[in-house]
Order: sequence, then structure tokens, then C-alpha cells
Amino acid sequence: MESHELEIEIGKDGRVRVRTSGAKGKSCLEYARLMEEIVGKIENRELTAEFYEPDSKVEIRPPARQKQRRG
Repeated sequence: MESHELEIEIGKDGRVRVRTSGAKGKSCLEYARLMEEIVGKIENRELTAEFYEPDSKVEIRPPARQKQRRG
């Protein structure tokens, strides 16, 4: 599987900017959907040249939840 990277920048005003690299084609939109769930509404989207390349495989799995002990 190819390596995909997310660069996340949080400004002083609280705005979040995310750049993906390595996810080609529409697969980068899977990361955009994930970030939208975490951060909220997307205000702006800029597509890079990688978006227009053949799709790469993206599989996003939620992390396993750990049981919390009550003591």
C-alpha cells in the first residue's frame, strides 16, 4: 500500500488547514470526509494535480477503543 500523508495546520484563529499527499485521484476525498467529521464544515477545497491521477487505495479504519476502568 502506498504511503499517504496529512499535514494539519491549526491557525491562531482556530481555522484548520489540511493538505493530503500521496492519495491519488478521488481517494483523497476520503481523508477530506474524515477531517470534516472531526473538525466540522469545509469552507474551501483546492484540488491538486494528484486528484486527477488514477485512484490509489485508501482504507481508513477507526482506532480500537480501549475499555476504561472505573475505580
